[in-house]
Amino acid sequence: MVRASDIILILVTILFPPAGAAFVTGCSCDLLINICLTILGYFPGHIHAFWLIYKKMQAEERYGDGGFQYVGNGQYQPLYHNIAQPQPHYGATAA
Repeated sequence: MVRASDIILILVTILFPPAGAAFVTGCSCDLLINICLTILGYFPGHIHAFWLIYKKMQAEERYGDGGFQYVGNGQYQPLYHNIAQPQPHYGATAA
């Protein structure tokens, strides 16, 4: 599902690919890679930035909105380790 924030992110990336990469990855090695690719050629910077956005959208579908963190190289990990199979809690106490 595409949200308004994703559309704005795509529009920003079309205008300036390093800004889109910065919004997705923060200040990371991927941002430096994107800046170098944009300097070498505007099109490679776009490809890299859109790849990062694609990976972010995949993480949103897999882990839910805000249930993940960026670990580098287009990879995400869940914030909560038991997100795939939550354990039921019966009774008044939770272990």
